[in-house]
Amino acid sequence: MSSFTATHADEVAVATIRTLSVDVVGKANSGHPGAPMGMAPAAHVLFSRFVNANPKNSKWFNRDRFVLSNGHACALQYVLLHLLGYKLSMDDLKAFRQLDSKTPGHPEAGHTDGIEVTTGPLGQGFANAVGLAIAQAHLAAVYNKDGFDLINNYTYVFTGDGCLMEGVASEAASLGGHLQLGNLIAIYDDNHISIDGDTAVAFTENVEQRFLAYGWQVLHVDNGDTDYAAIYNAIAEARKEKNKPTLIRLRTTIGYGSKQQGTHGVHGAPLKADDIEALKSKFGFAPDQKFQVPQETYDLYSEFGKRGAALEAEWNSLLEAYGKKYPNEHAELTRRIAGKLPQGWEEKLPVYKPSDAAQASRKLSEIVLTAIIPSLPDLMGGSADLTGSNLTKVKGSVDFQPPSTGLGTYAGTYIRYGVREHAMGAIANGLSAYGAIIPFVATFLNFVSYASGAVRLSALSGHHVIWVATHDSIGLGEDGPTHQPVETAIALRATPNLAFWRPADGNETSAAYLVAMKSNKTPSVLSLSRQNLPNLEGSTIEKASRGGYVLHEETNEDLTIVSTGSEVSIAVEAAAKLKAEGIKTRIVSLPCWLTFDQQDEDYRLSVLRSGAPILSLEALSTAGWQKYSHEQFGLPAWGASGPYQKVYEKFGITGTNIAAVGKKVVEFYKAKGGEVVSPLVKAIHL
Repeated sequence: MSSFTATHADEVAVATIRTLSVDVVGKANSGHPGAPMGMAPAAHVLFSRFVNANPKNSKWFNRDRFVLSNGHACALQYVLLHLLGYKLSMDDLKAFRQLDSKTPGHPEAGHTDGIEVTTGPLGQGFANAVGLAIAQAHLAAVYNKDGFDLINNYTYVFTGDGCLMEGVASEAASLGGHLQLGNLIAIYDDNHISIDGDTAVAFTENVEQRFLAYGWQVLHVDNGDTDYAAIYNAIAEARKEKNKPTLIRLRTTIGYGSKQQGTHGVHGAPLKADDIEALKSKFGFAPDQKFQVPQETYDLYSEFGKRGAALEAEWNSLLEAYGKKYPNEHAELTRRIAGKLPQGWEEKLPVYKPSDAAQASRKLSEIVLTAIIPSLPDLMGGSADLTGSNLTKVKGSVDFQPPSTGLGTYAGTYIRYGVREHAMGAIANGLSAYGAIIPFVATFLNFVSYASGAVRLSALSGHHVIWVATHDSIGLGEDGPTHQPVETAIALRATPNLAFWRPADGNETSAAYLVAMKSNKTPSVLSLSRQNLPNLEGSTIEKASRGGYVLHEETNEDLTIVSTGSEVSIAVEAAAKLKAEGIKTRIVSLPCWLTFDQQDEDYRLSVLRSGAPILSLEALSTAGWQKYSHEQFGLPAWGASGPYQKVYEKFGITGTNIAAVGKKVVEFYKAKGGEVVSPLVKAIHL
């Protein structure tokens, strides 16, 4: 027997969601009304009966997380947030998709109150939800005690056919099933419509069987349009399953109530005026009035806010009692929730002298992680089936695994992502969005390209994610051009709010971690070598932390060589050869363009100063270096297969050849006469 009986207020609320979504899209003359109209009953039942959250404090830590993976239904989420009492006024809804509106074209975290993660590109939100669920399972295992069930929220995600076609969602679903995330509930809007029409043109697989194979529980609601009791019962049943994530296959009619219901015509275009009027009449609303919300609906949804406020107050009391019994754990948890790093952690960063042995920067990264992880429980990392190459698992760390597997525990901090780079990046975004966790993920730099969609959203959203990207250049040698990421650096450097680090030695590697850990609104990619790099005279953590600095100074120089990573030591060798010929050469190391660009103008102009030509050197594409140098030396195209020293020789990246190139640059600019102005001057004054 059903434990849910729809009231008149429920019927009116669902009709309000449908008509309000239509008006929001119609006012903007842009958007997707179909999915909000079809998903209105599920949204209403979920939020009115199950979701625990407080609109007056959208960041309450133990709130349930809700992800709208299908960005096409964004009008639905904005309507819900308004009705529930979040900081969205009716004027905000009317400004949907307008410049500087609180309701942009797709949900954006940090822009609209109550949005957990930025979605839009299909499948990303689904994978984010897996990250949110991992975070809850981990923090619960670490901090919950008998009588103190502090962290017990659910993650709910609305997903659609488009999301489930995307590979990133498949990767994430596979890992979510393996990890037995019983706190994750996905409601699949199975409406058989995509932009191209009926999904039968491209998507005829048995989704339920696929998710069963992944290890998910699969439930069904055959009438998602009006059977509120079935929706309620499915969600209630999903919450009972503690050892599997759940997919609820919900059959809906896209654009329910419209003249075009059930067709792709209602998917991505506003309804026509006569259709809107007929729809409103059908649901008992005035056909000629827009943005109608009956007081009955506001009153019903005000109960959600009251319930959420009471739950938060109860939780705060529990947290206070927890602090009295477990003061150390309380102090650590509240610090992490506040997003603060423990005092003195940076004192653990390794410091190097030039006499210290040369090591690959991937090894230097492992040394940093080994040094800081014991004092930073916030760090939760993993690798895409390349742990032995990425060197990301420190000694003594425990895998994050379901206890039943015998492979680890949920309290473990090392995630085995398998060969799933794209999902790994999107899951890390979810981990960061949850809070109290700083995720790091690892793969070869070349394969960060596989995850570029997730990296882009990480930068757009301001997620605190650290990528350990090893095997960073033609220094891979024998792996050849398929693995030599000559174009990847500039793609990442061109991404706004993404810090791409290419450290040249041990101190610069420590500096990269120092800045990455402190940059809580900027993701970082640490590009690390496979081959050994010498520790350089003149490098320090403090200097490198500014993103660029003078490694070797000369007065009245004839040339400056600016370089990064494994090529900095080659530049130093070239400078010594040039000096023997009477050509004074400064060396600038520029491990992170973004961080350097954030320094004050005087500092930047002191590092890359006027007076002598500047030559850039990097064993990657030269694109972008024009901003910092007058002449550029790098790779003209792809790399090559062979021992890495031979590959460097093939492309002329040796101390001897760079000295010869530098000499030609000096001669050319002397022949031109006149003052040589730093390329930064134009860039700074644009």
